[in-house]
Amino acid sequence: MSIYILIIDYILGVIMWTLIGRSAMNIFQREDSEFFFMRIFVKYTNPIIKLFKFITPSFIIGPIVPLYVAWFFYMFRFYLMPYLLGYSVMGMLSFPLESEIAAEIYRLFSRN
Repeated sequence: MSIYILIIDYILGVIMWTLIGRSAMNIFQREDSEFFFMRIFVKYTNPIIKLFKFITPSFIIGPIVPLYVAWFFYMFRFYLMPYLLGYSVMGMLSFPLESEIAAEIYRLFSRN
């Protein structure tokens, strides 16, 4: 697999998981909270959410919007990336970022 494809997938994966993290953190914190992590999540995801504003339905409540935008990144990573790379099936190859993390966790916690 080309290093460029991995870099693109890692960037898209980090964006997707950051958006999901913002939605999850928004359960416990307001968006204008002074909590350090919430400020970082809001600061780095607001530009992405603004890019998707034109396709975000107005009936979606604010705390769910990052999750809605993350869904687009998921769909792109799961369906379009493998198609563009010429894979005939989808699976672990669709998510190199997550498969690398899972392999590392398995290596750390497996019995040798």
